[in-house]
Amino acid sequence: MAIVKPFKAIRPAAELVEKVACLPYDVMNTEEAREMAKGNPHSFLHVVRSEIDLAADQDPYADLVYQTARKNLDAFVEKGYMNEEAAPLFYIYRQLMNGRVQTGIVGCTSIDDYLNDIIKKHEFTRPVKEVDRIQNFSFCEAHTEPVFLTYRNRKSLNTIMNDWIKFHMPVYNFTTDDGITHIFWPIDDLNLVSEIEKEFADIDFLYIADGHHRSASSVKVGLKKREENPGYDGSEEFNYFMAVIFPDDDLFIMDYNRVLTDLNGHSEADFLTKVAEKFEVNDAPVGSPYKPMAKHTFGMLLDGKWYVLKAKDGIYDEKDPVDRLDVSILQKNLLEPLLGIQDPRTDKRIDFVGGIRGLEELERRCATDMKIAFSMYPTTMDDLLDIADAGEVMPPKSTWFEPKLRSGLFVHSFK
Repeated sequence: MAIVKPFKAIRPAAELVEKVACLPYDVMNTEEAREMAKGNPHSFLHVVRSEIDLAADQDPYADLVYQTARKNLDAFVEKGYMNEEAAPLFYIYRQLMNGRVQTGIVGCTSIDDYLNDIIKKHEFTRPVKEVDRIQNFSFCEAHTEPVFLTYRNRKSLNTIMNDWIKFHMPVYNFTTDDGITHIFWPIDDLNLVSEIEKEFADIDFLYIADGHHRSASSVKVGLKKREENPGYDGSEEFNYFMAVIFPDDDLFIMDYNRVLTDLNGHSEADFLTKVAEKFEVNDAPVGSPYKPMAKHTFGMLLDGKWYVLKAKDGIYDEKDPVDRLDVSILQKNLLEPLLGIQDPRTDKRIDFVGGIRGLEELERRCATDMKIAFSMYPTTMDDLLDIADAGEVMPPKSTWFEPKLRSGLFVHSFK
């Protein structure tokens, strides 16, 4: 059973929410964050990317950065930009993007569920990225950004959310510059709050869709707080971390494409010959970038020309949930043996382009700083859940979720 509990959200005043809300901390660098927050003292980037308020040469991992985050969060509350709820509540967060809707419950999940694999993972984490959020959360004494979780759809939870939405006005309803609409309802009926807790208690597993580093960081902060408070009884807020939890069939995974700097010493003719040993290679239709329409099919852009690659039978194990992933097929049969990419997480010869940027971005990169690009068919939600259930791990950069959760809409304090 999954433990999901209400909490007293610290959230923006309705008239300021559009100024406070920002993109998540990890989709931008410091310079981009500084530009996004320019002229906007209400932007939550002052909390999640607080180095923007310090000198340009400031070490972004120094204690001063996290002290500034805490100072800024406290100031947001003191100035009335954000206010803490009077009682623990659940919330409904709905996002609309290009006609698609995803609707989830905002609540707090248990660090013990994470440790006991009731909250299932599908990615490795990098310690350096964990440490950054550990510091941010620890200094702020709050989870400043949520984790993005999912569950196998449960109609009864959908009914609860839809009924509440039908009969209540949202406290936030705004559209950001990227065209995504964000709508938010507090659920202040305490009987319904209790019912939602019981609904989640009947769910066997939750799954991390996005936010593995934030999850791991939250758990490590909670464990550290337990060490500091040996008399803890499990009810303390540091035993839980903030999440938005969506049904799996609401979610949309986009393609996560690859670009590389060179052909690892191969001539183009030799490279195409070697690719043909594992893939069927055909010219793509002329006139536009090639977007794969089925699993095990890839687009390849080389020297201004698009090709269609189709994995040949026998180069992957259809029964293995990781081996049959397109990202695995490409890595094991082309990127590693032909292009020498041993570890795509660290090799500087490869870069990754989220599908939200379009395949034209692959063409732009190949016309500027890259030699070859691959367009991918998106990983599916079934792939993700199957791999998590099997206790396996996806290759790096397997999923790109859209829309992203907006930061600054809710904060979970564990003071």
